Amino acid sequence: MKVAVVILNYNGEHLLRQFLPSVVKHTPYDIYVVDNGSTDCSLDVLKTEFPCVKTVKLDKNYGFAEGYNKGLQDIEADYFMLLNDDVEVTESWLEPLIDLMETKPECAVCQPKLLSYLDKNAFEYAGAAGGELDYLGYPFCRGRVFSTIERDEGQYNTCEIFWATGAALMIRSEIYRKFNGFDPLFFAHQEEIDLCFRIRAAGYSIYCATSSICYHLGGATLKKSTFKKTFLNFRNNHLLLYKNYPRKSYPKIFLIRLALDLFAALTFLLSGKPKDMWAVICGLCAFMRMKKLYKSTIKDKATKLPSNIYPHSILKEYHLKGRKKFSQLPR
Repeated sequence: MKVAVVILNYNGEHLLRQFLPSVVKHTPYDIYVVDNGSTDCSLDVLKTEFPCVKTVKLDKNYGFAEGYNKGLQDIEADYFMLLNDDVEVTESWLEPLIDLMETKPECAVCQPKLLSYLDKNAFEYAGAAGGELDYLGYPFCRGRVFSTIERDEGQYNTCEIFWATGAALMIRSEIYRKFNGFDPLFFAHQEEIDLCFRIRAAGYSIYCATSSICYHLGGATLKKSTFKKTFLNFRNNHLLLYKNYPRKSYPKIFLIRLALDLFAALTFLLSGKPKDMWAVICGLCAFMRMKKLYKSTIKDKATKLPSNIYPHSILKEYHLKGRKKFSQLPR
């Protein structure tokens, strides 16, 4: 059994110095850094300060999705452990993940419990204790619903989830290659949800091994509130729906989402955030242009949404009914 820990890096020399030591210390397997065409001193830092780490050099910045696709092409392992360059790992962090994969052959993907590097008793926004998706396509997490982030009190045990965070994602290499990895057109954001959706639709399971703990800084490469981040999130979320939702139910869901997204744009404008408003509009326009690239991949056979998609509106539960925590949501 062979594991490859693979870290994608772009101009992150300071992050490598800060976070890579914990990975080297607590990882008894091969560690790779895929450099996404960095223009800083990342490669020099790796060569001089981390000679035990293997380096894969890409010629330019391909983004998160295609960067990993290209970086993993020639890496041989049974399991790929994809790890952000701003994640601190803990002692024996890989053992629960490997045990889960070894004991559950139906498990194709899993993640550790992701806590905040800045507040180590709280869940981290990007992954918490595993991702979920409501029927309108809004992602949320066990431990994080929109901006409400819970303290970790052991309330979410090892469990099956809908999607695993790309910040710390273990996947069987054969599965990654069978499903052609991440969709390169996403560039970054929600590409892991898309991959997990496709894997789940094929009958595999996805889990969070909460006895494995990692600490994530978050927003180190692309800050939380930027035009590009908002643009990518809105555009890619619509690509996710268009690619994966049943053709029969998609038109109605699209119209609902279009109305909600336009309302979100108006809210941004009224709250003094015109750049975010414009990012939403640009994201929707970009999606409409890109739709034609996926016409041959729209799901025709499925007649209904997967049973493991959250059947209620998370927006309604959160904003209208005041259910701010995952444990408060009706199942």
